[in-house]
Amino acid sequence: MKFPNVVTVAQLAGFDEVIDVRSPAEFAEDHVPDAINCPVLDDAERAAIGTLYQQVSPFDAKKRGAALVAKNIARHIEEKFAGHGRAWRPLVYCWRGGKRSGAMAHILSEIGWNAAQLEGGYRAYRREILAQLAALPQQFRYRVVCGPTGSAKSRLLQALAAAGAQVLDLEGLASHRGSVLGNLPEQAQPAQKMFDSLVWNALRKFHPDRVIYVEAESRKIGQLQVPGALLECMRASPCVLIEAPVAERVAFLVQEYEHLLGDPQDLKAKLDCLAGLHSKDTLARWMKQIEDKRWDELVADLLANHYDPAYRRATLKNFAHLAEARVLRPSKLNRAALEQLAAQLIAEAQE
Repeated sequence: MKFPNVVTVAQLAGFDEVIDVRSPAEFAEDHVPDAINCPVLDDAERAAIGTLYQQVSPFDAKKRGAALVAKNIARHIEEKFAGHGRAWRPLVYCWRGGKRSGAMAHILSEIGWNAAQLEGGYRAYRREILAQLAALPQQFRYRVVCGPTGSAKSRLLQALAAAGAQVLDLEGLASHRGSVLGNLPEQAQPAQKMFDSLVWNALRKFHPDRVIYVEAESRKIGQLQVPGALLECMRASPCVLIEAPVAERVAFLVQEYEHLLGDPQDLKAKLDCLAGLHSKDTLARWMKQIEDKRWDELVADLLANHYDPAYRRATLKNFAHLAEARVLRPSKLNRAALEQLAAQLIAEAQE
């Protein structure tokens, strides 16, 4: 079924709501950012129809599928769409722009809404996203915020965003702080495809005449790969380097990673992952510091013997303009100090 009102990915912004009618499992892996999931077949129904198609007959599968699709569309209209006025403009998509989205779009159109169907569905969207991620990053100018672990780089990005600057928070999009201890409490990372979509969605909203602030990252943030073209642009861009007192960094990290300090056994398990990089004596010392809850001592030790050397090696190797970086030397890493740094950077960018 091909719905007559068909649009492309480039026209996404022209609609009031984007409706993904694929199953919840398909939606969870990746979807158009800000889309809502209104499956015409849920995961179990989709599997059952597929089995019926293969083991009984395509006719019986279509007959049963049509009944389920009609029932589910009716439920979505009653529960999610009934409050919309005549001017509401929805865009509907499924896996490849076929029957699932066609059925939903047709019924919404028959009601009187100006509904459209995404040409090629999610597959076309995914192809377009990958193509844009290969080209879009080159349209912008970046300032890469560098600094060793505990320099409050992410907090500086937040202060910059609050002050009106363009900020690409890759760790926020990846739901990870970018180190062996970087998992966020009770928050899983998105799938790689979803991360790609989130990065694309952020980039497409930026203005090319204004600089984008982004934190220096390695190729991977947790389990996710930073898009290659974006990483290349970041590594070739001017840098801003934060040099904060070690005591401030330790205090910041103790507060920032409070959730880890409350679970010593989990913290030990995470540090065990560093066994191949450090001696048994060093690992034993860290474990004893955890057992004794000497948090400031542990954090300072980890900075001096693991994080700082690793960060120096990685940034010097990967960021070509680090030696020419604008150096910021805050005496504190509190909110007021970071807001002051953000205002200073924004003012300098406008000169």
